[in-house]
Amino acid sequence: MPSRAFDIIVVGSGAAGLYATLCLPKHYRILLVTKDKLRTGSSKWAQGGIAAAIAEDDSPELHREDTLQAGAGLCDRQAVEFLVSHAPEAIDSLLELGVAFDRKNNKLATTLEAAHSRSRVLHSQDTTGRAIIDILTARVSERPNIQVFSQAFALSLWQDAPGAAIQGISLLWENQILWLRANAVILATGGGGQIFAQTTNPPVSTGDGVALAWRAGAVLRDLEFVQFHPTALSKPGAPHFLISEAVRGEGAYLIDQQGRRFAFDYDPRGELAPRDVVSRAIFNHLQKTAPDPVRATVYLDLRAIAPEKVRYRFPNIIQKCQQWGIDVFAEPIPVAPAAHYWMGGVAVDLMAKTSVPGLYAIGETASTGVHGANRLASNSLLECIVFAAQLEKLQIEPVADAPLPTPRTETVDWESDRLFIASIRQQLPALMWRCAGISRQQSILEEGIGTVSAWRSEVRESAIGQYLQNLSPNENLKLTSEQTATQLKLAAETLNLLDIGYWILKSAAFRTESRGGHYRSDYPQPSSDWQVHTLIEGDRLYNEQ
Repeated sequence: MPSRAFDIIVVGSGAAGLYATLCLPKHYRILLVTKDKLRTGSSKWAQGGIAAAIAEDDSPELHREDTLQAGAGLCDRQAVEFLVSHAPEAIDSLLELGVAFDRKNNKLATTLEAAHSRSRVLHSQDTTGRAIIDILTARVSERPNIQVFSQAFALSLWQDAPGAAIQGISLLWENQILWLRANAVILATGGGGQIFAQTTNPPVSTGDGVALAWRAGAVLRDLEFVQFHPTALSKPGAPHFLISEAVRGEGAYLIDQQGRRFAFDYDPRGELAPRDVVSRAIFNHLQKTAPDPVRATVYLDLRAIAPEKVRYRFPNIIQKCQQWGIDVFAEPIPVAPAAHYWMGGVAVDLMAKTSVPGLYAIGETASTGVHGANRLASNSLLECIVFAAQLEKLQIEPVADAPLPTPRTETVDWESDRLFIASIRQQLPALMWRCAGISRQQSILEEGIGTVSAWRSEVRESAIGQYLQNLSPNENLKLTSEQTATQLKLAAETLNLLDIGYWILKSAAFRTESRGGHYRSDYPQPSSDWQVHTLIEGDRLYNEQ
């Protein structure tokens, strides 16, 4: 029987969660909770690489300025300086762990990506994220003080009241609802891309950490800022597989249906403008030129790159395209923008602390201030490593050990609720894509807010919603069937999506300007009055003064 008590619980097994688990002091008993199996989060899918100023012609100051410029006036300068100054040691740490970055002439190889003024993106072919995750996972498995619960879903944070100190967490694991004590919980659950119909994110990216933190009373920040990656594979039946920014950095370019290179019509930097600019260029160009802009695509042409370089740098992209009948050496790849990265999240300081005692957030779940309104390419993996490393300084009171009590058997069935919740879950991403996608406007945002509000109420007031809200920390429960556990997970995950969807829409309607990843067709210009953060605390939405 596993223990009921751990010193620290880490929720999420992407780069941030794994690295944090390794950095935490070894005398603590640590539980790593992963929603699916290990290696299923967004970090594994990261192709381009990790940014760091290590070249002779580069510097942390140049990296800082590029990050600030991409962030469109909303970066926290102190956080950015912290990130870029710690980048070289983050790379050294990954090398010591065994990550095999590509090399050229015995030096670490770097490539150029959009909005970088120097070639500073380290990579491992086009599967950098996988290379990092594989090494971190292997190192975690070697640590005797770390226990892993896989296919465990976090239901709620354990505290006396919203805003009060964290006492632990409730999990749905092996058809049981368990309440586990801990004096610190670290949320590293990634982003919320599944809120949108078009996304490069894996199925597990449902905004769970942000939703859990909000219900616990933590301050959220800048949820309206979503980065839409301009070049995701767009072919009927195929997943929206990311075609890395590095492909354009190596010389690939965008063309339209007529074979015309159009990106320079919208920005003098062409395909190497910041991601939000390129995504809007594609969106606007399709609106002007395509009979059905919703289903239309543009094309990414790799034929300007030497074939041997394509084979060496992008074997994964070659393979994925081949699976869908695309020969990148003979034809361009059909692409369209898709939701890729959430700049907003749980507000934290440089030590990853949230506003709730004992609660920490790292990676895409967190809003550290480094990305501002638009993340600079390949700063995300770097942010995971740099801020997770700060948790080596974490000091907490150890929790007294306690055996897990025998759970009480619970006989319930929510099949009738499951059908309408599954229907909402299916409709929500299409609604969010239409109402809060690349281009937004007040009337459509308000329509989305009304619909999502109604859905939230329906799910919360259902029998299964009431059950979730009334779980008691005083007892562990054993569900009588896997089907019941699946129903419960669907409801909890759908509530998470509805909560984050509601606050994305509310924040986007609140910010009456365009900036970075947030574009309003009715307010197309940035405003100096809005060079402030959007904050959410409980049901209060306000500007940071």
